[in-house]
Amino acid sequence: MVSSRKHSLSNSYSNLPIVPLSPLALLSQDQDRNMVKFSKQFEGQLVPEWKEAFVDYWQLKKDLKKIRLLNNNTSTNTHQITSFPHNLLSSISTFGLFGRRRDQGAIQVHKRLTASASKGGDLLYETELLEQFADTDAAKEFFECLDMQLNKVNQFYKTKEKVFLERGECLKKQMQILSELKTIIKQQQCRKGEEEDASISCSISCEEDSVKDRTEQEQQQQDSFTDELERNEVPFSDSPTSDEIGKPTDIYMKTEKGKLRTLSGRVFSFQGKSLRINIPLTTPSRTFSAISYLVWDDLVNQSSKKCGPQGGGKLHINKSKLHHAQKMIKGAFLELYKGLGYLKTYRHLNMLAFIKILKKFDKVTEKQVLPVYLKVVESSYFNSSDKVMNLSDEVEDLFIMHFADEDRRKGMKYLRPRQRKESHAVTFFIGLFAGCFVALLAGYIIMAHITGMYRRQPDSIYMETTYPVLSMFSLLFLHFFLYGCNIFMWRKARINYSFIFELAPTKELKYRDVFLICATSMTAIVGIMFVHLSLVTKGYSYAQVQAIPGLLLLAFVLLLVCPFNIFYHSSRYRLLGVIRNIILSPLYKVVMLDFFMADQLCSQVPMLRNLEYVACYYITGSYKTQDYEYCMRAKHYRDLAYAVSFLPYYWRAMQCARRWFDEGQTNHLVNLGKYVSAMLAAGAKVAYEKERSIGWLCLVVVMSSAATVYQLYWDFVKDWGLLQMNSKNPWLRNELMLRRKFIYYFSMGLNLILRLAWLQTVVHSTFEHVDYRVTGLFLAALEVIRRGLWNFYRLENEHLNNAGKFRAVKTVPLPFHEVDEEE
Repeated sequence: MVSSRKHSLSNSYSNLPIVPLSPLALLSQDQDRNMVKFSKQFEGQLVPEWKEAFVDYWQLKKDLKKIRLLNNNTSTNTHQITSFPHNLLSSISTFGLFGRRRDQGAIQVHKRLTASASKGGDLLYETELLEQFADTDAAKEFFECLDMQLNKVNQFYKTKEKVFLERGECLKKQMQILSELKTIIKQQQCRKGEEEDASISCSISCEEDSVKDRTEQEQQQQDSFTDELERNEVPFSDSPTSDEIGKPTDIYMKTEKGKLRTLSGRVFSFQGKSLRINIPLTTPSRTFSAISYLVWDDLVNQSSKKCGPQGGGKLHINKSKLHHAQKMIKGAFLELYKGLGYLKTYRHLNMLAFIKILKKFDKVTEKQVLPVYLKVVESSYFNSSDKVMNLSDEVEDLFIMHFADEDRRKGMKYLRPRQRKESHAVTFFIGLFAGCFVALLAGYIIMAHITGMYRRQPDSIYMETTYPVLSMFSLLFLHFFLYGCNIFMWRKARINYSFIFELAPTKELKYRDVFLICATSMTAIVGIMFVHLSLVTKGYSYAQVQAIPGLLLLAFVLLLVCPFNIFYHSSRYRLLGVIRNIILSPLYKVVMLDFFMADQLCSQVPMLRNLEYVACYYITGSYKTQDYEYCMRAKHYRDLAYAVSFLPYYWRAMQCARRWFDEGQTNHLVNLGKYVSAMLAAGAKVAYEKERSIGWLCLVVVMSSAATVYQLYWDFVKDWGLLQMNSKNPWLRNELMLRRKFIYYFSMGLNLILRLAWLQTVVHSTFEHVDYRVTGLFLAALEVIRRGLWNFYRLENEHLNNAGKFRAVKTVPLPFHEVDEEE
């Protein structure tokens, strides 16, 4: 029996929805929401990745508008002449023999079996008009569209339900295997008194269906679903796959024979079947361990790799590997529960849409269609099936029992995490600190102009030692501010950036949080720099005040690594983890957030160069002796300048190499070439800044031009998906998130202009008597702005790819997999 637990429907996309109510309850609930336009409410609550599979409410409204216009154009006189006979005939026709009213409405809905109905296919609904409408053609067109939407919803729901049910059965088997392993470990430890990290030899039962068979079944389901859509002209062509709910996937490597095999687990045998425990290669230790095992297995122990039915092979499983397997299964349960919640949202909102559009139809045509068609919708598969409800309750019980120590409140905190409420205090402090920042910045600029600090001078200690600190922080928080703008635009465009970046919904930074951090930080930075400049103008020597910028930088570094749970602790440590993954590329498995952050660093080379100089200036103690040219004279520093200039491109290239290694797609190798060209161009530019010779200038022009053409092609065609000649949108891709197309053309032109900012290196244009460092900061800021613009389209492209495959939840690999004997 389905339990009567109630959920709460929230406007937030990441929260789980309620259990669908009865049609009458939905109807009364809909009447209480007259203050909110339903189309906006519908669009705000639907699952963005499944938008094409929802009822096309807007197309139905257009068809209904045609009927309304035709009814309005009907002559009033004609209506008066025919009204009495028409009403009389209508009254007679509604009564049968002996004065009994016939139970027959204006329409009748027929059911038709599909070609594959005998093999578990679907029913298709077709509506027949029984009464004369003002415009029969328009009414037929409306009901044809309505029938098509109902058939589409039923097919999509049935396919998704089947995939989720299969995933649920697979997770039950995984949980059973995990429970047996944990029981055996406890028994072995109690009997032999082994230590916690001791390994054991155990044999367990494995799944009945192999991964290969399951993959073939899913492919057959996908093909049959696609054929069904084409046969019934359902208006979306991409069938949903099981990728979205974590189809068992492994990390593969090509062998000499052209086959694929995993690197993440060893094979052992039990009862004539082989089982592998696969732990993804997400850390350097796992990567090295897997590669060393593969090399040793190929060179020394090839014959003992396969554990056949007669083989006595056993696998030593330690608690660490079992702990990773438990985390993987836990994550898979969370994603399955989230997917079931989205399917409940799909069911609930589509039911509301049918009720609302039928009410509008009855109001326009003055017919009683709602009761007749609503019975059909209510009895259709997507509304009558209770398998999702049962599975959702079962997942709750399993999760609470195995992962929450049977504490329901604790388990539901994981399954239904609550969103942080946005406080008005955050908005208040954003305005307060933004106003303080503007006032302090204006005072700082006025004072710097009066003292002539930013003018070209033969010897300026301030511009050599202090200005790099201000420049570095300015570029950093400008980039962060643009990220906040991106979050705001992503939310407006219904781009699920949290899902794409795999961010925890309860810990992610909202755009108000980002703006607050930027406003607070820049207020503190500009305020301290204003005090420092005031002390310098009052006659204090640089030896006395030069430690202030260094202390400012040290304070921010300490705040970033602060272990206490203050100042966005989870976000700070997530940032440090991403930076670690980037620096150690390609040892870590690359996810979207990692290479997105590495792309940001490619636009922050000037900031990294300033950080390099400031670190050298304060670490070597040059600020005490005022020898600011020491770092420029040191050979190690000059060599390090080359490394800092192309390290971001090197990290990004290594990420492309790792993705090619994991996924085997040559597209990543082509992307690697783009960053190699940028790396060579950056090295040539650094060399030219030191040598200033014609030869290096020519090399800079050649390398930078080649890299720019390469990057522009990748921006327009690959990342943005633009310049599509055969698209329905001229020179743009078929699917666009923004309604105004000129924004895309403007962005393309602006990207082209900002990509050519390197020409400043060749032209050496100056702004009157302004110091060249100020000009460099302006050009670096333009590159940061270009990157911020690119970020929106990059995630738009990623979102459309997910939506095209109907992926709404993360892919979580499972640890236990059966393998064929041939592998």
